[in-house]
Amino acid sequence: VAMTSLGYLVVWVFLAISCSLILIALIDVPFQHWNHIRQLKMTKQELKDESKETDGNPEVKGRIRRLQVELSQQRMMQDVPTADVIITNPTHYAVALRYDQTGNGAPMVVAKGADLIAQQIRMVGDANEVPVLSAPPLTRAIYFSTELGQEIPSGLYIAVAQVLAFVFQLRRYNNQGGNKPHLDTEDLPIPDELKRD
Repeated sequence: VAMTSLGYLVVWVFLAISCSLILIALIDVPFQHWNHIRQLKMTKQELKDESKETDGNPEVKGRIRRLQVELSQQRMMQDVPTADVIITNPTHYAVALRYDQTGNGAPMVVAKGADLIAQQIRMVGDANEVPVLSAPPLTRAIYFSTELGQEIPSGLYIAVAQVLAFVFQLRRYNNQGGNKPHLDTEDLPIPDELKRD
């Protein structure tokens, strides 16, 4: 009888301990899982720090970008004196074109800009005696269709050829005299797909 009661007692103690452990596990496992997930999440500061490590500091990247823009503008302004003509939309846009008569390429955009940069292009052009011609529709067409260092689109060949012919005739007139050339910039042929307002 004593062995039987001892057996029941061991079984009851075992069951009580087992139930207690199961109850603790039912509470502890979800808590540990939640705590682990919470610890894996980064704080806002940790996210910023990691972003700086992987992508670089945004302030530094912004400064580098500004310096790159400034350097490209300086290079562009150095190319303005080599232009054959600067075409403007009197106040907002300016495009400087160079044409290599010995090559077989189209005229190339050596400088372009809007507002203050356009004003700088005109000033540098004036200082270097580059002819400045007001042709608003053509200026906008070139400005919006051509990147710096690119040749003009084929749709603008005739209009730009008329402008360059006028500029070359104007140079000849200034050097040798004769009949002063005339160009009506409002009638330059610009395809509809290249027109901008």
